[in-house]
Amino acid sequence: MPTKKHEKFIEAVQEAADQPLNQEMLLSLVGYNCRRAYLAIMPLFHERMGELELRTVDFSVLSLLHANPNITQKRLSQAINVSPPNLAILLDRLEARGLLLRQRNPLDKRSQTLVLTPEGARMAVQAEEKVSTLESEATAALSDAERAQLLKLLQKVFQPARG
Repeated sequence: MPTKKHEKFIEAVQEAADQPLNQEMLLSLVGYNCRRAYLAIMPLFHERMGELELRTVDFSVLSLLHANPNITQKRLSQAINVSPPNLAILLDRLEARGLLLRQRNPLDKRSQTLVLTPEGARMAVQAEEKVSTLESEATAALSDAERAQLLKLLQKVFQPARG
């Protein structure tokens, strides 16, 4: 036979189960909200980029090289925040797939510039189209103005102030 204390505990557990969770603290945190949005989008990203055998960082590299041909490895490394040794491994893999070429920098023989191959450019366009569609679907609850504002605000968090 349950004791009074146990019955009160059962009632308290039932009452808690019937109440919505108070997430006020977590929902007030930029990082938490960014992470939740990320977790909603990334499975779709991985699914669609998996069709092209591209990881997140691969997509970033292809997209940057598509928009900025002949940039140096150093500039690319800084843009995507990947250490030079790790970037070299990544570039080796993309080069082996025939997606990019390294070329000696004519202005500084100690460095290399990067350019997409025709196959790499086709892959970049295809991936960018898939990601654009995915982003539109993932942010369908936002108006165009809200989406633009969200992007602008998030960029203010990670980009240095422009004075």
